[in-house]
Amino acid sequence: MLFGIKSIYWILINSVISFVYLFIISKILGKKQIAQLEFIDYAVGISLGSIAAEMAIDYDSPFYYYLIAMSIFFALALIVSIVGRKCTFFKRILKGKPLTLIYEGKINYEMLKKSKIDTNDLLSMLREKGYFDVNDVAYAIFETSGELSVLPKGNQRPVVIEDIDNEKVKPSSLSNVLIVDGEISYSGLAEADKSEDWLKERLKISSDEELENVILATYDSEKDELTAHLKDGN
Repeated sequence: MLFGIKSIYWILINSVISFVYLFIISKILGKKQIAQLEFIDYAVGISLGSIAAEMAIDYDSPFYYYLIAMSIFFALALIVSIVGRKCTFFKRILKGKPLTLIYEGKINYEMLKKSKIDTNDLLSMLREKGYFDVNDVAYAIFETSGELSVLPKGNQRPVVIEDIDNEKVKPSSLSNVLIVDGEISYSGLAEADKSEDWLKERLKISSDEELENVILATYDSEKDELTAHLKDGN
């Protein structure tokens, strides 16, 4: 019984010490939102948390062993942060560089592959930014933090009262997604009330190889406009 009570007290004391020490380290390293965490920050955070948790329940090893380990991770993270600010080359290795996924209104397939995301991920990220039609986007840059920065085309920029000039504003409508990553979306065709033959004819597709070359194809029923983004950029 005494051993059990002693263990509980030891765990309580170690938990408080690890929590306080982890809090101090976090304050020194600085505040960052989850979306701003880079890989090195994420890895260090998990490591520190694991060490602190192990320290809280291990009453066989001296607690300062864990404090030393946490201090080493803290020192390394601090060194990486300082060197990264001073050395551009080292910073690029650690953080990478932004990737332009959409350039001049066209999806850059090579950059899309390099970013390790697919077309559906890109469309989802654009919707989160308020762009439901990829054809409204001039440039989209995948930042090192994992965020997507979007520059709309000139006619899609935010309007002010002077821009409206008392003209009637047409209601917004969604474009139909007809092809994603080389595969035809039959639900999109049904919504657009179009057939597969019509799609292939408009895109001048006659083989599966040509179809696989299409990253994304959307259709605007109001304008009767079919837009395709190809892997080869044409």
